[in-house]
Amino acid sequence: MSQFFQIHQENPQKRLVQQAAEIIRQGGVVVYPTDCAYALGCHLGDKSAMERIQRIRKLDDKHNFTLVCQDLSEISTYAKMDNQCYRLIKAHTPGAYTFILNATSEVPRRLMHPKRRTIGIRIPNNPIALALMEALGEPIMSTSLILPGDVEPLADPYDIRDLLQHSVDLVIDGGYCGVEATTVVNLVEGVPEIVRQGAGPVDTLV
Repeated sequence: MSQFFQIHQENPQKRLVQQAAEIIRQGGVVVYPTDCAYALGCHLGDKSAMERIQRIRKLDDKHNFTLVCQDLSEISTYAKMDNQCYRLIKAHTPGAYTFILNATSEVPRRLMHPKRRTIGIRIPNNPIALALMEALGEPIMSTSLILPGDVEPLADPYDIRDLLQHSVDLVIDGGYCGVEATTVVNLVEGVPEIVRQGAGPVDTLV
């Protein structure tokens, strides 16, 4: 049976956030809110937790997870950025964007694209998610909470609890969440390439 934390959307309670971070450290799978939709997350170094997420969503080994980061400094640990990429990401974060970059050696191989050694990175504009990463001290390995057969993420935390209470360790109730995906931008070649248009505007990217 999963735990259910009701965390304030604008002023997250530090005690609950610390407890949530500890659940992740101990190998737990959590549902948490972002600025776009609810996400499934776990510790980036925990293979068994990642496999649990794959089973929940029925994902194959080719699915690309995203590292959800707290700030630009954290991104630079896990992804390679030149000055142009840095400026573009700085101008659009925190926000509804996922940036595809070349991964550094800090990223576990199983998280990278199997052929290109790339990784998706994002900084969400959500106080709960940012507080959780601050407490954790590192990124959260994440994927949108879209259940098999669905086309949109789940948005109601009570529905999520009912559906996943035996599959995850924690559901964070951060209020009703959106259902639109991030805009995905490939920066591997240095020039922005829009891979998927989502919640983030693209007119300032190209």
